[in-house]
Amino acid sequence: MRKILIIEDNEDVRENTADLLELSHYTVQTSADGASGIEKAKHFSPDLIICDIMMPGIDGYQVLEALQGDSKTAGIPFIFLSAKADKTDIRKGMNLGADDYLTKPFEEHELLEAIRSRLKRHDFLHKEFSRDISGLHAFLEEAAAFLNLDYIERKYFSKNYAHKELLFTEGNGANFLYYIKKGLVKTFKSTEGGKELITGISQEGNFVGALSLLNPRSTYLESALILEDSEIYRIPKSDFIHLLEENKEVSKKFIALISTDLIDAQEQLVNLAYSPVRQRLALMLIKLQRAGLIQDANHEGIDIAREDLAGMVGTATETVIRALSDLKDKGVIRIGKARRILIADPTQLRAIANFG
Repeated sequence: MRKILIIEDNEDVRENTADLLELSHYTVQTSADGASGIEKAKHFSPDLIICDIMMPGIDGYQVLEALQGDSKTAGIPFIFLSAKADKTDIRKGMNLGADDYLTKPFEEHELLEAIRSRLKRHDFLHKEFSRDISGLHAFLEEAAAFLNLDYIERKYFSKNYAHKELLFTEGNGANFLYYIKKGLVKTFKSTEGGKELITGISQEGNFVGALSLLNPRSTYLESALILEDSEIYRIPKSDFIHLLEENKEVSKKFIALISTDLIDAQEQLVNLAYSPVRQRLALMLIKLQRAGLIQDANHEGIDIAREDLAGMVGTATETVIRALSDLKDKGVIRIGKARRILIADPTQLRAIANFG
């Protein structure tokens, strides 16, 4: 049962509210003043606090400030009660971090709905979602329920894509965010000279196309090519925008769910700008190995086109081939069947990545 603490100096209001909540299957404790309410909140660990504003000694504002300053109680949903309905009082309470404000006398359904709403909000915002398709489905379903958005799709279905099939093309209308359940996708931009600048290699668990959906022109900022047979989910742009714009808390959670890919892209651009070619190549090989795209010397590894690797490293194909040859001569890598790259000396490769 969910636990609620009532801090109220008026005995009738305090006891009647407690009776109402207990009949609604909440576990309730009460306090008659602010000082004891603060202490009870620390020991009772309620799921939600209902607190009067105007109390002798420590008032409701001071109670909230004290609880917000303690890491054990700072995140507890907090509803103010007051006989006043002055906008200044409401604004002050909300600025301090209150979640809601009820004016006395209140109706039974008003109190119960405020409690249900705040508990639902708290549960959603503190829930962790896994970065896989089940976690994505769970997030979308709970976000839609939280926002009361029936028009957000609750279930998405995957589509299979074949090797060398284009997922989307630079300049075309950006209509979907893509989630890779299985496979490998290369994103790239085309230069004026007709060459490819690879912006990333994405694998299982990655999102592709997020930045393009924020593009004011509503077009994809890059192209995406399937490097190996893949299974991919499409999230409509309309759902993506709803999740970003409807509520700032939902937006933060959604951004956190997809932001790892954007951070990786930023780190890759920094490496391209400031690191020597040999170091950039070593960093990229380590990244591919960690992603399971290149195995150690006891496995087959994976065939990565040298031009693709060059695009990822940000240099000419010939330069990458020379750097690979140098690493091979030093025993850091081996070239297996069908030109597959295998890591022979991970320790030495990490040293090159760290120190150039």
